[in-house]
Amino acid sequence: MDTIRIIEPGPLTTIQDKGRKGYQRFGMPVAGAMDLFSYTVANLLVGNNDGDAAIEFTLQGPKMEFLKNAVIAVTGADAAPFIDGKPVAMWQSLFVKKGSIISFGSLKTGLRGYIAVRGGIDVPLVMGSRSTYLRAKLGGLDGRKLASGDVIKVYETSNSVPFKERILPKHLIPRYKNEAEIRVILGPQDELFENESIDVFLSSMYEVTPQSDRMGYRLKGPIIEHKESADIISDGIPLGAIQVPGHGQPIIMLADRQTTGGYAKIATVISVDLNKITQLKPGDKIKFTKTTLEEAREAIIAQHKIFEELKTKPKTVQPAKLYRIVVSGKEFFVKVEEINQSGC
Repeated sequence: MDTIRIIEPGPLTTIQDKGRKGYQRFGMPVAGAMDLFSYTVANLLVGNNDGDAAIEFTLQGPKMEFLKNAVIAVTGADAAPFIDGKPVAMWQSLFVKKGSIISFGSLKTGLRGYIAVRGGIDVPLVMGSRSTYLRAKLGGLDGRKLASGDVIKVYETSNSVPFKERILPKHLIPRYKNEAEIRVILGPQDELFENESIDVFLSSMYEVTPQSDRMGYRLKGPIIEHKESADIISDGIPLGAIQVPGHGQPIIMLADRQTTGGYAKIATVISVDLNKITQLKPGDKIKFTKTTLEEAREAIIAQHKIFEELKTKPKTVQPAKLYRIVVSGKEFFVKVEEINQSGC
């Protein structure tokens, strides 16, 4: 059903899900949401499956009119959302009335935001995914970024249980900064680099360059020397692989990465920390630190526990209560929102 009309799309707003998996052997990139944590939480907050299609925006959120009542959640970059000109909270579900308009201010922190709508965005499946892959012009809405005048359909939800507003506890909300410490596992071709170069890689600060995009983040910093050549026999490129071409500057391969490549990969970013990378802007800094496979597993297990809590024991927001307090003869009114454990 027609649910959203795009008034102003922002510079890069697309429809994304978890990505197009199972087709890399045919040369088809995965694509999908860049910040999988924010994307997944947005879906769970509105009661969707964690793989339903949602809206991803970069640099500036879109201005959209709702053509019917809807439940939404906005996560990711601190994008200062407004509904009908009034500021609203992020990282919680929100009821939006038919005819309401959502808009966004300037980003305060982070780079990418997500808007999930209860029911999930209704666009055709292409190779098992609704994600937009811009280079091949497929998936999403006609394989392109959203434009003014676009009308987006949303699936009707089959859940008849009255929906309660859900919220992500404050201590779990990511805090985006201009510098990020990123954990990596060395390899798969770290033996092709000088030991001194690995030390440089792990001890230096690297800057995100303006040449970064959904395919990969190009970094600028101290040169990383190879023992001989940067070239290898082309092999598969996992999400988060850090290639080092002959110029010695690292490139972090991300959602729209090519499926194979012929440059040596010094390390791979652990899954959980990819979410921090994709919220960095040009000029922001990265410091790499070595970790172990066991620690990487513990981190992803901890993240999945957050998702399971949102699915099975979501925290819900009760209507705010107004309290009258008198201090030293002065009268104050305090608005308190209660957060309870509850199902949906």
